[in-house]
Amino acid sequence: MIRYLKTFVTAAETASFSAAGARLGLTQSAVSAQIQRLEDDLGVQLFERTGRAVSLSDDGRRLLSQAQGVIAGYQSMRGEAGAFGGQAALAPINVGAILTVQLGLLPGAVQRWTALGAMPHLNIVPGMSVQLLAQLDARELDLAVMIRPRIGVPVDMKWLTLMHEPYVAIAPKGAKGGTKSTGGTVADWSATLPFVRYNRRSYGGDLVERYLRRHRLWVREGVELDEPEVILRMVRAGLGWSIVPATLIGLPVDVDMTRTSPKQGKSGGAGVQVLPLSGAPLTRELGVLARQSALKRAPVNALMKCLSEEAASRG
Repeated sequence: MIRYLKTFVTAAETASFSAAGARLGLTQSAVSAQIQRLEDDLGVQLFERTGRAVSLSDDGRRLLSQAQGVIAGYQSMRGEAGAFGGQAALAPINVGAILTVQLGLLPGAVQRWTALGAMPHLNIVPGMSVQLLAQLDARELDLAVMIRPRIGVPVDMKWLTLMHEPYVAIAPKGAKGGTKSTGGTVADWSATLPFVRYNRRSYGGDLVERYLRRHRLWVREGVELDEPEVILRMVRAGLGWSIVPATLIGLPVDVDMTRTSPKQGKSGGAGVQVLPLSGAPLTRELGVLARQSALKRAPVNALMKCLSEEAASRG
């Protein structure tokens, strides 16, 4: 929370979220999100908001000096800890990862990494991309394997693209619209089946929502979930159709529509029908977002290289 306290103090000094963002290298929306999370954690409203203007609330004025004291104390602790810098290489590495990365890329990448020799302890933290970004901002993570943030990459972090993962439409076996030979389309699924939705609050789910609006596809809302792997299982169980990123959950991307059934992936395509999406390709950009300070550690750089190699091996 130290990062959020610094944002709070800077916003109080500038009386503006946009000015605070400019000073800290953050967007206005990122500053607003950090302040909101801090308010939720403290259980108080720190600022009065009137349009674009902000001013400290009574609670904000009361807590400002305490926040400044906490920041000063933390900086003093970091100064003392610097005397033990030789231990940094052995310190645990905190890695955030969305579930599909944990199931798809991470095992192979960690296997490559540990084969390099003795390495620090890895602490894997699960979460949606928006949550992992907040934890990176708060310095709770060293790096995160996630979807590229819509708000851009913060100035104190580095982004490494691993892959562009395409989306496909899926439905239970036997649902109308499996292949062209039956005359079915994604529109048929939309008209006849509930929609198992990729969470709209996530970066990946927002891409699906935009696709539906762009193609004017009306859906009958069913279940809404955070993770494509779980969505695949829901569809396989016959609970509806969905649009999901394909590669890391083993779905076929190069669907051959001249066949009576789509080509299957390694395992994920079993029990479902797969259709390509019409229009411009829909993809999500997966990569590693790392704090610049963490990149000073050789084991962190080695892990990022192993993640890149594992992603490349998947074509």
